[in-house]
Amino acid sequence: MLEENIVMPRIVFVQGCPGAGKGTQCANIAREFGYVHISADDLLRDERMKPESKYGSIIDSHMENDTDVPVEITCELIEIAMKNAQSNRFLIDGYPNNRDNFKGWKREMGDKVDLLFVLYLDCPDIVCIHRCLEKGNSDSECPDNNEATIKKRISTFYNDSLPIVNYYKGMGLVKTIDASQAEEDVFNDIKAIFHRIKK
Repeated sequence: MLEENIVMPRIVFVQGCPGAGKGTQCANIAREFGYVHISADDLLRDERMKPESKYGSIIDSHMENDTDVPVEITCELIEIAMKNAQSNRFLIDGYPNNRDNFKGWKREMGDKVDLLFVLYLDCPDIVCIHRCLEKGNSDSECPDNNEATIKKRISTFYNDSLPIVNYYKGMGLVKTIDASQAEEDVFNDIKAIFHRIKK
């Protein structure tokens, strides 16, 4: 649990289709504004590789079967990462990414963090597909090396993650960026948003 005498962590959810540029722009924001970039997928991958982890075998089993890791585990890993960080401002990349994770996040973390807003990188499918294919061709370890796989992941985003974005949009908490632009132009639009946030 986060200690009561520590200021509540301030977080920004970063959402967008595969290929929208979430990882790239999170790195830019972290460098420019001092936010810590937290990717739930990266935390789970790192945890499963630790020999002493009490969750390693559970995570491994879920990843091998392409099922969701229990939300309690993911939230605990995110909370630990926040406690160990040298900052109180965080970018949560691509999470929560479905209804169950969203409900679990609200239950486990809703009263422990201050959600500033949701940054939604809106990008046309055709641009996302092109970017993913380019990345897949240049990175032998990248799974996005065929169009069918990419389209499936984009469809999953629309079915599972976009409703969460729309929920927050209804609360006036979503800031949408045209992510089809060049990386520098996208980041210029993002900077305008972050400069308006109180320190």
